[in-house]
Amino acid sequence: MKTTSTARVAGSRTARLTSAALVAGLTLAGLAACTGGDTDDKVASPEEYTTREVSDGKTTFVVVDNPGDAPTLSYGADGSITLLSEEVDGKKVAFKDMNGNGELDVWEDWRKSPQERAEALAEDLTMEQIAGLMLFSAHEMAPADGLTDAQKEYLRESHVRAVLNAGPNDVEAQVTWANAMQSYVESLATDDEPYIPVNFSSDPRSTAGSGGYNAEGDDISRWPSNLGLASTFDVATMEQFAAMSSAEYRAIGITTALGPQIDLATEPRWLRVDGTYGEDAELGTELTKAYVEGLQGSTGVDGWGPESVNTMIKHWPGDGPGESGRESHTDPGKYAVYPGGNFEAHLKPFLGSLDSAAVMTSYSIALDGNGEPLLGERVGTAYNTAKMDLLRKDNGYEGVVVTDWGVTRDPDPKMGRAKPWGGENLTVDERHYAILKTGHDMFGGNNEVAPLLAAHEMWQKDYEADVNDVDADTRFRESGKRILQLAFQPGIYENPYLDLDESRKIVASEDKVKAGYEAQLHSAVLLKNDGSTIAASDAASWKDKTVYIPRWDETTRNGDYKEGPGLSLEAAEQFFGKVVTDEAVEDAEGKVTSYTAPDLTDVDVVLVGMTSPQNGSTHSGPGKDQATGSWYPLSLQYRPYTADGEHVRKVSISGDVLPDGTRENRAYFGNTSQVSNEAALDAFERAVAAVEASGRDIPVVTVLKANNPTVPTEFESRSDAILVGFGISDEALIEVALGLSEPQGRLPIAFPASMDAVEKQLEDVAGDTEPYVDSAGNTYEFGFGLNFTGPITD
Repeated sequence: MKTTSTARVAGSRTARLTSAALVAGLTLAGLAACTGGDTDDKVASPEEYTTREVSDGKTTFVVVDNPGDAPTLSYGADGSITLLSEEVDGKKVAFKDMNGNGELDVWEDWRKSPQERAEALAEDLTMEQIAGLMLFSAHEMAPADGLTDAQKEYLRESHVRAVLNAGPNDVEAQVTWANAMQSYVESLATDDEPYIPVNFSSDPRSTAGSGGYNAEGDDISRWPSNLGLASTFDVATMEQFAAMSSAEYRAIGITTALGPQIDLATEPRWLRVDGTYGEDAELGTELTKAYVEGLQGSTGVDGWGPESVNTMIKHWPGDGPGESGRESHTDPGKYAVYPGGNFEAHLKPFLGSLDSAAVMTSYSIALDGNGEPLLGERVGTAYNTAKMDLLRKDNGYEGVVVTDWGVTRDPDPKMGRAKPWGGENLTVDERHYAILKTGHDMFGGNNEVAPLLAAHEMWQKDYEADVNDVDADTRFRESGKRILQLAFQPGIYENPYLDLDESRKIVASEDKVKAGYEAQLHSAVLLKNDGSTIAASDAASWKDKTVYIPRWDETTRNGDYKEGPGLSLEAAEQFFGKVVTDEAVEDAEGKVTSYTAPDLTDVDVVLVGMTSPQNGSTHSGPGKDQATGSWYPLSLQYRPYTADGEHVRKVSISGDVLPDGTRENRAYFGNTSQVSNEAALDAFERAVAAVEASGRDIPVVTVLKANNPTVPTEFESRSDAILVGFGISDEALIEVALGLSEPQGRLPIAFPASMDAVEKQLEDVAGDTEPYVDSAGNTYEFGFGLNFTGPITD
């Protein structure tokens, strides 16, 4: 495991100014003459580098094992890269001659700092290459398909080198695809266009309870979601997660993490609460710092090393206070509002971790409580110079700044993935230019270099007209120098290839899987425990018991139909002698029309698995009915909620400025919610009714899989116990529900007393939501949680 000592942390902050090899302790005494072409496979002493060929079954490459602390090198077996060597303190160490000139250039010298190397190489790159560096690819979903013609085209024609890997955690597919891509870009290098390796990135892929490439499984170690990590209130757990996940990321080729997401969850309805560290700025700042330092660190190295991953904190300057919880991926949520004047609090997690290699900016347009622009113009962050000056000038950030995905695309009337908020009236080329003017370096989700080259021309034209202070080449090289550090810092110029056998040993290794599962257990939050329903027990005591787990169905806003038990029956079978569920009647289309509870004569416990009320996904445009054009409330209760209380706004804070100068009203007063999983509450009520009909005293444990806070009124009083998990597996939830592991988690965000309390609170203010008080007198506020003996107090 990586160390987390003060010395290691301090080293990580200064690594950009110091060679990774020097930090590791390599003492270098003067330069000897460079010699090229030394690729002998002879057996050498520990004082001399050795070479060996490695294959993943599709790509063959050479691995160079340097003596001492000098870095491992790799390059394509059939490529043009050769080696240079030097005698250093009696040891013969190797460097890669990546431009074939027979000399050790600054950017080829791994003893130099990433900053020095990047500055030197940026001067040699063509404008087309630098423009390509400024692109961040769209999502690549299928590594198992191998290197495709489309990928070759954007690597070759648009010079893209930042590739977003959104594929499953299949180690063989990941490794062979990454190696093939690295081999291909190596082959594209010429005398005129120096070599640039691929920097693979990824959104979070280690969450136990999410979908997509975060689906449940054992293909990578599985941990709680960000909100679940926050519920541990434990920096050591975060440090362990960062250390282990970064090793796994590097083993499948990922060198940049698109995260952590550190927006403050001050608005409980916001659709991305689960990706945050909760509502508290101090906790968020502490956990962010631990994650960034852990991910960018490396085992046994003070600073950047072979397990280091660039972090990209997001979304500057905080995207959590979307009005009424609407989310900025689509037009209904493009405004963040600050009615409480609490903007500064949302900056704290960012300002506490500005040693992060990169920052991703938010989509949203920030407005004050009167609906006026909070900073600068009425535009999203990509186009907002004032927000960027706050980052760059006021706080001195020198890392890479990346737009979120799709901000340069044309708006889609069907609410697709284009988010050019504030730049809708510009052309695609003009959007690129406008974003360059703010100080951004990279464009998320863009595989095409042409618009960026057009922006280069616009910049140069304005420079010649004395509008811009520097010429276009200088501006582009400024970004190029920053972006190249994302490749030099983790060492992929030295060692871009992956050894498949080694990767298989690292990813989902026993120690990592065990640690992730333990973190899941520790993150579970026990909110209610009437009469010690959940008490310490042993696994053997449940092996002859029967559990009833109800089923329910859901049709999402995207039209997807889902049906099944609220908790995995397979997971339950690991603990119980017998597992029973409802009988279902289906129609001709396979959709359930009714459920019947089983006979509970022999049932010992009821586990009702529920997800928190679902208002839609980030891309489904929740908050606005596209058929009618009317606005409706997002809700944290299951049954329909009609927003007609005294605290519901009749005039929204946000809204587009209309052609006549008036402002659009996005208020939803009098309208009703559209929660898609109301049937989860039906399942709970069916279970309670079945218990009552049995005449037996069967405990009912509500197991809530939460991605948002939930108003507990509809189920709390009839639940004997309530257990909450944030992004953890059903197995972990069941283990805690049975008392096999003592609950340790606490709420990282309060659970509201009612929807009226939600309407009354202000989107940008933490801790102002009236919390729920249960039938036992417990208050579900930030930091609350129970263990076997009562409220957790430390």
